[in-house]
Amino acid sequence: MSPSPSLPLLKRMPPAHWVTAAWCVGVLLTFLLRVRMPGEVEPSARVGVLFLRWDGIVVQLASWTLAVRGAVLLERRPLRALALVLAAGALATMPLSVAEIPLAQFLAADAALYFIAARLPRRTAALALALALGTLLVFLTVRGLMGWPLGTSAELVVALTAVVAWLVGRSAFETRRHGEALAARATAQAVVEERLRIAREMHDMVAHSVGIIALQAGAAARVVHTRPDAAREAMSAVETAGRETLSGLRRLLVALRESGPEGGHGAERDASPLRPAEGLDDLDRLAAATTSAGVRVELTRRGERRPLPPDIELSAFRIVQESVTNVVRHAAADACLVSVDYGPEELTVQVTDRGRGTGATAPPGFGLAGMRERVALLHGEFSAAPLAEGGFRVTARLPVPAGADTGASV
Repeated sequence: MSPSPSLPLLKRMPPAHWVTAAWCVGVLLTFLLRVRMPGEVEPSARVGVLFLRWDGIVVQLASWTLAVRGAVLLERRPLRALALVLAAGALATMPLSVAEIPLAQFLAADAALYFIAARLPRRTAALALALALGTLLVFLTVRGLMGWPLGTSAELVVALTAVVAWLVGRSAFETRRHGEALAARATAQAVVEERLRIAREMHDMVAHSVGIIALQAGAAARVVHTRPDAAREAMSAVETAGRETLSGLRRLLVALRESGPEGGHGAERDASPLRPAEGLDDLDRLAAATTSAGVRVELTRRGERRPLPPDIELSAFRIVQESVTNVVRHAAADACLVSVDYGPEELTVQVTDRGRGTGATAPPGFGLAGMRERVALLHGEFSAAPLAEGGFRVTARLPVPAGADTGASV
């Protein structure tokens, strides 16, 4: 499913800018309501005595200061920021000669209330709503105690906008939390499936190695009396295959025992004959197949090319295979670079493309989760991120166990 389009400017604007913009809109609306617009016989609202006087302008400037300060503090101290914005709205009402806090003076508070409800836990969001409604109630109470007129009906409308802003914010909070829970569950499921896949591949690899061991042991038994040197060579091959198989199993067994659900996949397996696990020698075939499909793969190798433990070769091949597949499906690139670095203590594979970034357009990271899981099982390091100049890079560093006997292939 392709990602839905978004507006980059709106997505990048921080909450402080939204609150400040809402305050500016409120000030502009307040001014427009008090001048005669085209087609009107008289202004919609009466101009207060202090509206254009110096003391009224000073009060407006003070309210501006409070509102901007509250907007700046919104992400660090949300409740204090909301209190400042509410104080700015109440203060800005004074030069208007009205009986309530008008909606125009409450727009910034509504915006701040939305962001608090959308980002913070329920308790903090509830306190913010109580603070906003309490401000309106206190404003009317003070006017009533002073014997001044009350705009109760208009204030109920303002209170309703605050409740609506809070509800929309909570809806956004719950939607995001539900999406994160679904993504976490899907990623966990992908990890489990990848572990089971690795287990099946390890089964095939071990079965192949054991088959080689059986053949070599049988050959040694047949010639042990007539050709001792050939028997000794066969038993050496048996020892090498056994050491490599046990080494791979030792690194993966503990993690795979924690893979979660057992069974359910064995009956679905392809019943094709066992074959050697794929490895780094198969990268040339993978590059050729991908190039023929329309995406040129440039394969480079550095360091001393040598056989490695089968589990490391298999994981490196799978990481390159998945990365190249992501380039073909999602990156919109016509080429990618695959590099394999044979270090003395680790194997490093890297896949780089110059497309639009596979991480930005791919479905939510199942392939990356699988690659990360493979590297974690081998105690390696994995990174996948967009490049500053465009494109995407996947890097995996797999440690080669010290003293691993890789001189013979199985």
